[in-house]
Amino acid sequence: MSGLLSERQKDELHKAMLSYLHSSGMQGTYEALKRETENDDFEVDDPKAKWVGLLEKKWTSVIRLQKKIMDLESRNAALLAELASPTRATSSSSSSAPFIPRAPARHTLTSHRSPITRVAFHPTWTVVASASEDSTVKIWDWEGGEFERTVKGHTKAVMDVDFDPKGALMVTCSSDLTIKLWDTANEYTNIKTLHGHDHSVSSVRFTPDGDTLVSASRDKTIRVWEVASGYCVRTLSGHDEWVREVVPSDDGRWLVSCSNDQTSRVWDFASGETKAELRGHEHVVECAVFAPVVAYASVRELAGLQAAGGAKAPGAFVATGSRDKAIRIWDAQSGQCLRTLVGHDNWIRALVFHPSGKYLLSASDDKTIKVWELNTGRCVKTIDAHGHFVTCMAWGRATIGGAAAPGTDAGDAAGTGTGGKQVNGDAPVRRVNVLATGSVDQTVKIWTP
Repeated sequence: MSGLLSERQKDELHKAMLSYLHSSGMQGTYEALKRETENDDFEVDDPKAKWVGLLEKKWTSVIRLQKKIMDLESRNAALLAELASPTRATSSSSSSAPFIPRAPARHTLTSHRSPITRVAFHPTWTVVASASEDSTVKIWDWEGGEFERTVKGHTKAVMDVDFDPKGALMVTCSSDLTIKLWDTANEYTNIKTLHGHDHSVSSVRFTPDGDTLVSASRDKTIRVWEVASGYCVRTLSGHDEWVREVVPSDDGRWLVSCSNDQTSRVWDFASGETKAELRGHEHVVECAVFAPVVAYASVRELAGLQAAGGAKAPGAFVATGSRDKAIRIWDAQSGQCLRTLVGHDNWIRALVFHPSGKYLLSASDDKTIKVWELNTGRCVKTIDAHGHFVTCMAWGRATIGGAAAPGTDAGDAAGTGTGGKQVNGDAPVRRVNVLATGSVDQTVKIWTP
């Protein structure tokens, strides 16, 4: 066995063992090992030495890897059994159908001490972040359902969390009036705190290039920030009340915002001008999201619009959810409401377009998720998701299949909503099938096939 290790590795292993024995109080064994490994000059006083705690770290990481391997082996066995099943030939059409969440959830993640306000997926890792009113963000491995760390720094409720397109930075905003940037590769260290809003900051997102941030606040403004310097470079005014959320389009040319003033607005990001005001809801508008390009055909069919000659660039259609219990689909160019979807019994809190472009998912204070067929506007599924209000929802950002072009990353690919398109003749690129929801019941749930 010793032949597998280099001299340097042996030396590190011996020192890690000596450190462990000494910290565990096994003095006799410690002295014997020190003598036999000819480490008479070994010092235990240096707490920063790389072998301090190394044995424990390696041991716990091996156990985690073993658990992951066992999970993967069991899933592999189940998939092999499905492949070998004689009924598979008849069910092949259903196996190619888009993934729609179904109960029960794969994981229920518990650790927060207050309601969850937002969930966000890392663009490449199997990581999901959850923001909470308990003033923390928690980082989880969604595949294994394991808690990884708590990120502390805000002094009041954390209202939103997002990762940049490369996954190197995480951004959060809070009722403490600040926005914070965190270095994901360096144990989520807080590297910048941005001040400027005069009231609770309710939403913050990276633009698709990762160079700027957009934030919305109870001070009725939207602010644009430069990531590199941390400076606020523009303030957008127009809403009459608390701005609940602001979201950039996939190409970064447009922003959509929603407010307590019962409207949603589409903004030209370059000029800061309002392009369209979306009026029609009868209560606070809680959430707004652009439809991905892959959903345009279904939205046009729903609205009875001509398919030919329609817009092909991001930012053409918007979906909004309100406390009036309705979801509205809008033409973002004209501001016209194309369709109203009614079915929830309480406030709509989150909307997510399915990566296939065929469905819209909504989360509500009626404790359910509803799946709407976009081309007909019918609710095709209702899932009893949580024991309390469902406050937030997000679809996984990582992509599977296809060789990414040099200089692009999974986050960019995910944002384009290719929905299974061929890229450069490679295997189809598709978003990973995972959905996360958060609730006032203080849990995050992970939904997978």
